[in-house]
Order: sequence, then C-alpha cells, then structure tokens
Amino acid sequence: MSLFVASAHAQAEGAAAPQGGEMFQILFLVGLFVLFYFIAIRPQRKRQKEHSQMVAALAKGDEVVTTSGILGKITALDDNYLVLSVSDKVEMKFQRAHVHAVLPKGTLKSIG
Repeated sequence: MSLFVASAHAQAEGAAAPQGGEMFQILFLVGLFVLFYFIAIRPQRKRQKEHSQMVAALAKGDEVVTTSGILGKITALDDNYLVLSVSDKVEMKFQRAHVHAVLPKGTLKSIG
C-alpha cells in the first residue's frame, strides 16, 4: 500500500504528467459523433427526404398503401389530404403524410 502512496506524492510534487490526454479525449468524442452521424442521423434524413418526395409526387389514380396497411386507389387530392377508394362505394380520407408506399399499377386488381 505504501507503494501507491509514494507514487501519489511524486505526482503531487510536480512530476511530469503524460501530455496529450485531453487531445485524445476531444478526438475520441469527435470521432464518436461522426460515427453516430453516419450510422443514425444521415440514413434517417435520407429516408425522410425520399418519403417527402414520394408524397409530393402523388397523383390521382395512384395505387397506394397507408402506414396502417390499407390499400386503395387515390380518387381525390388536395394539399394535405387524399381520398382513397378502398372498394366499391367505400372512400376514406387520409393525410398525405400517412402514405407508406406507391404500388405498381394493377396491384389492387391482382390482389382482390
């Protein structure tokens, strides 16, 4: 135990401490942020951009699936909402942002 106490006294009396420890910590934190950016932030922004482009390109007659899993054909559009025809005489109104994907033409006929 006295061995540890002696080394502590030696450091307190002005022994040279290793230099560069602070710089290593700063570089480690910057590297960690860069890694987090490329793993989490960048892919999420890319998905958001693709989704907003898809929502902006919606047109009457497109076959879509909503985030809740409802399939339908767009019969009417405005700035924030769209009307889906989900079956004969059944139309539902949704927010444009809740469209999950645009389906290839003819998908609804092949399913039902």
